[in-house]
Amino acid sequence: MNRYLFVILVLSTLTTTADAHDDAVDHPNGSVEHHEKSRASASYRQHVETVTNTPGCVAFWDFVHRESGPTSRFIAHVPAGSKNAFPLDANNYVKDYWGIGREATYDDFPLMGRGPFGQAILIRRESDSSFRPLLMVPRERMHDSAIDIKGPDRAVSVVVWAIRESGNHALAGIWHEGTDLKESATKGIQRAVRGQRQYAIFAGLERPGSACGHVSENGAGSFQYKYAMHKTYSTETSPEVPSESNAATLDQSWQCFAMTFDPKRAKIMSWLNGNATERWQDNIKRAVPQIYNAWTQAELHRTPGIQPGEDPTYPADQYYQPPEDNLISKTLLNESPDRRIELHEFDYTRVNVTSERQADGTWRVINRDLVAVCKNPWWFPHPIYSPLDAQNGGPFTIGRVIHSARSVGFTGWIGGVAVFNQALDAKELKTLSSIPVISSRDL
Repeated sequence: MNRYLFVILVLSTLTTTADAHDDAVDHPNGSVEHHEKSRASASYRQHVETVTNTPGCVAFWDFVHRESGPTSRFIAHVPAGSKNAFPLDANNYVKDYWGIGREATYDDFPLMGRGPFGQAILIRRESDSSFRPLLMVPRERMHDSAIDIKGPDRAVSVVVWAIRESGNHALAGIWHEGTDLKESATKGIQRAVRGQRQYAIFAGLERPGSACGHVSENGAGSFQYKYAMHKTYSTETSPEVPSESNAATLDQSWQCFAMTFDPKRAKIMSWLNGNATERWQDNIKRAVPQIYNAWTQAELHRTPGIQPGEDPTYPADQYYQPPEDNLISKTLLNESPDRRIELHEFDYTRVNVTSERQADGTWRVINRDLVAVCKNPWWFPHPIYSPLDAQNGGPFTIGRVIHSARSVGFTGWIGGVAVFNQALDAKELKTLSSIPVISSRDL
């Protein structure tokens, strides 16, 4: 039983039996139309409740639910009694930070009129580099709120229903990447701001089309690198579907992207359509040298004294040292009378272990070398970054994030965004990924 009761905007009011009868008399097909609309309205309520009744749901934007009044901004379904429904502002972050480009409006987010909840917004492939529109809840309106998930022992899940046309960047989250990085695009920038990353879900990053969950412990870079590195990738990937495809094609193309972070298990996972297949990154020294070095520095530091290759200035809070007390498998790679090399697999790492035979016949480990890391799940033992105050934190954004490169990012349809203060499990995510499509005309 969900511990929250949710207030849901019902967009279609059921008529009385008499009214339905009158409609049927005046319009031969009226009773059928009324029945179909009532059924669709019931489907809408059921779809919304599937999300809001999922444990830990603190905000859910379906792009149907709007505030009253002239602005009519999209608002979230929130727990009963919540004072903040997190209305979304249209914003062009290039204008805010570079001082160029036009203002963004809701007209920059065309509506599909269909989707898992009856509506969806389009994130377009903008050709003007001074225009990068997004929808956002400004920091001052969400600091210390239910979606401002941060600090020790705080879990988070983000679920986004989307159709990917192109791109690999952000779908939703609190992920201000900063505008202080030295990029060609930052020339002439007016506001250089440090990164304020907390959590987000991406459409793949280095693995385009995958679900990519991202969490930050410091708002900035990781492992002495300018970019954040604590992220996971789903094995499965989403297809590229032109945004102007016909309704039948679009209806079949919805994907459910999700990320979960469980602080009790120090684990980030990425899910696509309820699947989170284990995924490993081999040849880690070459593929992601920052991770390799963070593990190696931790390994060297464990031995007393300064070891060859050890950097005594490397910050201890940036070591990557997942637990290796659970040996899953051991594979002999090479052996001679005096030396052998084995591949040891642990929960999050695979390590080549070299041993030498001693005079008494025993074997002594002389070297351990990281060869692979698990990228789904990903070990993350830190608390989520907690900004100092509302002036130093990032906004919650949908469709894009604020960042120095000003790339186009993800393009395509987004039909729903939900934030949870729990790490959802496979059954819950399978249920959320199975919500069928309805049309806004029938709401």
